[in-house]
Amino acid sequence: MKLIAESTSVSLLARLSAGVDDQDAWARFICIYGPPVLDWCRRHGLQDADARDVAQDVMTEISKEIARDRYDPSRSFRGWLRAIAHAAWCNWTERRKPWHIGSGDTGTLAIMEGRPAHDELLVRIEAEYDLELLQTASRRVRERVETHTWEAFRLLAVEGLSGREAAERLGMKLGSVFAARSKVQRMLREEVESLDIAP
Repeated sequence: MKLIAESTSVSLLARLSAGVDDQDAWARFICIYGPPVLDWCRRHGLQDADARDVAQDVMTEISKEIARDRYDPSRSFRGWLRAIAHAAWCNWTERRKPWHIGSGDTGTLAIMEGRPAHDELLVRIEAEYDLELLQTASRRVRERVETHTWEAFRLLAVEGLSGREAAERLGMKLGSVFAARSKVQRMLREEVESLDIAP
């Protein structure tokens, strides 16, 4: 696959896993994945300062795993990211355990180290990655189709208009509106699948 020009999660993570010290890529990585990790920390009862510290620790672990584990093109990039996040979470929980035995925040950490919290963190990271894929795929497909084709898809799939309403608004036949939606949906699926492979 050709190199992705946009700063998508796929191209970004590929740059980071290449073993090159790319400060711009790391800054973008923190910008994309830091907020969902921080939100995860806050949702598990940490006060703001503690949540920021823990989020930074988790992000540091993720960055170490990315630097350590080169992407294998035979795997899904999404699956690779999930494995990276899982390993980082395991490292983080192992590092934290001895430091907090008997301390006042043991209960919160115990909750965060539990399976539900682990699963929620992975879901948040995957959701952010999927959103990046969809946004990039949408930009690419929109550039390749006629304006009325994209608008027909948007009105039906995004705004939830009926076929008749969309057809009237666009001055298209009803069948053409549904055909346009199907075409764009197929192209989006194909684009997302192609993006989920390392560049």
